[in-house]
Amino acid sequence: MPSRSQPAVPLWELAQLGRLPAHQAMDQPTLTWIARHRPEQAVRTVAVADLPVLLVPEATWFTSGQAADGIHGVRHNARVCLLAALLAQHYRLEGDQAAALCLAAAVHDCRRRDDRADPGHGRRAAAWLSHHHPAVTTAFGLDLSAESVAAARTAISLHDVAYPAFSPAQHRAYRRAEPVTDLLKAADCLDRYRLALPRWWPDTSRLRVSVPSWLHGVAADLMLHSEQAHLDGASHHDALTHARQIISRLP
Repeated sequence: MPSRSQPAVPLWELAQLGRLPAHQAMDQPTLTWIARHRPEQAVRTVAVADLPVLLVPEATWFTSGQAADGIHGVRHNARVCLLAALLAQHYRLEGDQAAALCLAAAVHDCRRRDDRADPGHGRRAAAWLSHHHPAVTTAFGLDLSAESVAAARTAISLHDVAYPAFSPAQHRAYRRAEPVTDLLKAADCLDRYRLALPRWWPDTSRLRVSVPSWLHGVAADLMLHSEQAHLDGASHHDALTHARQIISRLP
């Protein structure tokens, strides 16, 4: 696969000008800029001994090919799955709960219409999973109970809603899927190092779970290496496989 042509104006410059387009794909100047400005908290200090599960969603599950390749597309969802699996290990989440978390992470943004706030995209993705979960779980090799799929749907539907904004019905649903929802929000937050302005990078103060400090470095490396591999011509799956191997050893 040949490397992609680069835009006339990179995302990091458009972000500074307040002119980001509705659909955004990583470009080499922006990735280089992010790597150069990597914060101290995102320097990796831990090698991940037990490689996390890798669930790479299919591009056809997204609203368009443009969405699948964008900053909320296949690679973002797969990285959030990897980070969610690491958080599940850290919090000793096991069995169906851990699998429900990884399922939710792998498809949480699949119904986005653009790369801006896109209110309601979590609710749309949860509805999509309601109709497609047999095909999705089969593709991922998962055998989940109806209760676990329901927990994944709830977490997806709430991942883009701030905790203080939960309606009474959303709060009741959250209580039935609290660990999965909390860890999905945390994993999604950790992949924000891909965004074009430092003020958009992870702000864990809004989470209800503590994120171990070493995960910031892992998250940054997962993003940098998978995006670079894809820019160099690797498929989504190969780019993520490469990045997962990178975090298994220290630089």
